[in-house]
Formats: sequence, structure tokens, C-alpha cells
Amino acid sequence: MAKKRTKTDKLQRNVERLATRDEARRESQINDKRSEGVKTLQERIRLRAYELFEARGREHGHDLDDWLRAEAEILGSKKTVTTTQRKAAAA
Repeated sequence: MAKKRTKTDKLQRNVERLATRDEARRESQINDKRSEGVKTLQERIRLRAYELFEARGREHGHDLDDWLRAEAEILGSKKTVTTTQRKAAAA
């Protein structure tokens, strides 16, 4: 036979549901803030890569090189490797 729920049981269950919902909402807000930071980082890299493209005289065909160099500059990486160097190393 099923156990009859008391008012206390019902209230406790509602409190647990609300706590779970609030925790999920907080997690969602944290993830939203994290993704804003990523967008900002990607935007900074994109703008720096475009500056490099313009500095080269708008010469096409080096988009990956520009992106990797911009990423390295912004993230503070010590070593940058161009796609030409990667192809040579792979051969």
C-alpha cells in the first residue's frame, strides 16, 4: 500500500525542487558569463588577425597564419608556428 504524503513531506519536496531549480539557474548564469568571456577573446583574436592581414598589404592565403599569430600574441604564447613551417615539419 502506498504511503500517504503528509503536508510536511509535500513542503519538503517543494523546497528540494526549488533548490534544484535555483542551482540550475545559477549554473546557467555562470556558463553565460564564461561564454561572454570566450566571445570577447575570440573577438580580440579576430581583430588582431585582421590587423595582421592589413599590415601584410591584404595578401590573401595566410588567414590561418594570421589567426595563430594573433592567438599567440593575445594568449601570451612564446612560440608561434606558421602553416608553412607545419607543412615542412610534416613532410
